[in-house]
Amino acid sequence: MNVFYIPDAAEGLTTLPEDESKHCVKVLRMTEGERFCVTNGEGFLFDAELVEALPKRATVSLTNPRKGYDHWGFKLEIAIAPTKLNERTEWFLEKATEIGIDKVRLFTSCHSERRAANVERFQKVMVAAMKQSIKSRLPKVEDLVPFDKLVKQPFEGQKFIAWIDDDVKDCLCDLYHKGENALVLIGPEGDFSPEEVELAKANGFVPCSLGEARLRTETAAVVACHTIQLINQMK
Repeated sequence: MNVFYIPDAAEGLTTLPEDESKHCVKVLRMTEGERFCVTNGEGFLFDAELVEALPKRATVSLTNPRKGYDHWGFKLEIAIAPTKLNERTEWFLEKATEIGIDKVRLFTSCHSERRAANVERFQKVMVAAMKQSIKSRLPKVEDLVPFDKLVKQPFEGQKFIAWIDDDVKDCLCDLYHKGENALVLIGPEGDFSPEEVELAKANGFVPCSLGEARLRTETAAVVACHTIQLINQMK
C-alpha cells in the first residue's frame, strides 16, 4: 500500500505537499482515481483518492479517518549522542520509528565524536519510516543539547542510563515497569564518563544493562526501544 504524509490532514479535499505530489505523480505515475493511504502524523490514517494529478499540488479526497494502530498508554523516549557516521544515527531513527517511539532527544557528552546534527534531515528519515510502516504518529526529534542540560530536563516516568560497567548488573528488562513512561540515555561511541553517570544518577536516572553483548551506540538504542515496546506488548 502506498502511504503519503499530509501534516494536519483532515477529511475532505486537500492537496499533497510538493515533495509528496512529485513522488505520487512523477515517480509512482499515479493517475486520477487511484487510491492510497494518508497519515497525518498526529494519530490518524485516511483513505485517499487522487482527484487531480498535478506534479506540484496534487489534489486528493480524504475519507474514513481512523486512529492508527500505533497508540500506546505510555511515553517512550530515547536520548542518544549522535554517532560519528550520520548514517548510523539515521539507521536508529528509522528502526525506532518502525518499532514505535514518541521522541528522540539528541545530546553531546564529553566523549562525543559528533557535535552537530541535521535535525531536518533526521525528521525526514522518520517520515519515510512512518510511511513505510503505515504508522499514524510521527515521532519528534529534539535538537542537540549538552549532557548536563539534558539530564535536568523534566520527564515524568522511569529514567535509565545504559552504561557499560562491571558494577551494573540490573538489566533494563528487569528494572522497567510495564505501562510506565520511560526515558533511556544511550551514550556515544566512547560511552559516558563516570562523572556523567554520577550527574545522571543525581538527577534520577538509574544505571542499567542492555545485556552481555557489547553493542554499538545505534544498536544499543534500538535494543532499548524494542525492550520497552516488547514488555508492554506481553500478555
